Amino acid sequence: MRAFVFPGQGGKVVEPGTRLLPVIRRVVGERIPDQVKVFARAVADADESRELELRPDVVAGHSLGEYGAAYAAGCFDLETGLWLVSERDRFLSQAARDTPGGMVAILKADPAEVEKVLDDSEGSVVANYNSPRQTVISGLKGALGDAVSKIRGRAIRLNVSFAAHSPYVAAAGEKMRGVLDSVEFQAPEVPMVSAVDGSVLETAEAVREALKSQMEAPVRWVKVVETLARMRVEEWIELGGGGVLTRMLNDFELPSLKGVTFEDLSARLSQQAQNLLPRKDVGDETL
Repeated sequence: MRAFVFPGQGGKVVEPGTRLLPVIRRVVGERIPDQVKVFARAVADADESRELELRPDVVAGHSLGEYGAAYAAGCFDLETGLWLVSERDRFLSQAARDTPGGMVAILKADPAEVEKVLDDSEGSVVANYNSPRQTVISGLKGALGDAVSKIRGRAIRLNVSFAAHSPYVAAAGEKMRGVLDSVEFQAPEVPMVSAVDGSVLETAEAVREALKSQMEAPVRWVKVVETLARMRVEEWIELGGGGVLTRMLNDFELPSLKGVTFEDLSARLSQQAQNLLPRKDVGDETL
């Protein structure tokens, strides 16, 4: 089995290509938020994969990447996805102004130890269970530094000004639920694994409900990987750029599950196509 996986804001942010730019500007306007740029890259890769007749058996996304996964599964069209993601960005920007916060990745620390520290610290919670060796915490601006100072491990502050996947963005999550209820979802063409709890989503309503929950709920990427392994997925292709999820896969030590980025795979397929072209010897040329 093959999975398509999509990174969130930890992925690579690039300017949208010329093919998508007109529709993005029509839906979003001239100022294109980074979240929309990340989604647009996921869309471009998903569309190219269809042109290459490369199909997934299951999809999954990390945080914002769940919108790319839902698009790849056929749950909504491009314009709907762009509008949803732009609204998500707007609500989180409001949260950053109303309840300033931040996020810090903790590397090489046992998630259970991180949880224990946070149990005794107010204002910070676990936001992402990324791998057995990587946990991300979210917290209020004044409390986050205190919590980080008590945790053993390498700390990397993320470039966000809100406490995503925490109770501190509850107002943004409530607004997003209303937006998600206002659009039509289609049943996914392939199952989608929820990053909220690792469950397998096979209906339009199940995907909608998962997206409604994901704003405040922690990202349980460890459960996603466990589900993919249990489904006997042998290969995942990371669409959306950056390769952050594929690098994290090494932490799981799962020899049965291999990861590759779409960029690397596309380059490999292009090289194979070049190798299949007939070679013309100089002596065979005719005038």
